[in-house]
Amino acid sequence: MARMSTPAPVSTPGSTPVVLVLGDSLSAGYGIPLQQGWVSLLQQRIRDSGLPHRVVNASISGDTTAGGLSRLPGLLESHRPAVVVIELGANDGLRGFAPQAITAALTELVALARDAGSRALLVGVRLPPNYGAAYSEAFQRVYAEVAARQDVALAPRLLDGVAEDLGQMQPDGLHPVAAAQPQLLDNVWPALRPLLEETVAIDGMADREALITTPADQTP
Repeated sequence: MARMSTPAPVSTPGSTPVVLVLGDSLSAGYGIPLQQGWVSLLQQRIRDSGLPHRVVNASISGDTTAGGLSRLPGLLESHRPAVVVIELGANDGLRGFAPQAITAALTELVALARDAGSRALLVGVRLPPNYGAAYSEAFQRVYAEVAARQDVALAPRLLDGVAEDLGQMQPDGLHPVAAAQPQLLDNVWPALRPLLEETVAIDGMADREALITTPADQTP
């Protein structure tokens, strides 16, 4: 897929920086009230941490990396995010897509975000064990390999501490219950917070630079 020819700049100095979450049902709050999902909890965590960011949840249940690639350019143009959280690939894996194809799509998603001036965070997931050890292991390596090759931040296991406990999962065995959502947020936060702090620091520098004018810049 071709990249955007004229990437949108991130939020202008002084504006509220946006965190765009591009995900599937794990981030869309499937089977639970939306306000109890980990992405909704993220907004409160950001406020409690004294950070100014606004969260935009662009997650859609059932979405794949291909769906994300088709949607991300428009989302970047509309929201101009400071940070893009990419939580996709689970549905690709559940459909048995080739790991190489998933790798290529995630790499392109990271590139799109960066081309638009955004920082990117890749969020990894694991497949149920019934998909076979060989495929599951190859799938799991995708996230670490993309993160290493692209030098991008990684939250390696969104469902760490949750998927292993059937009591934390809905009857389908794929989606966490509402009570497990804080753990999902805890699994993402250590990798996400540094990116948020970096964007605040950069925005503050831009604000200060905007206040500095030379005589040639001043209006008579």
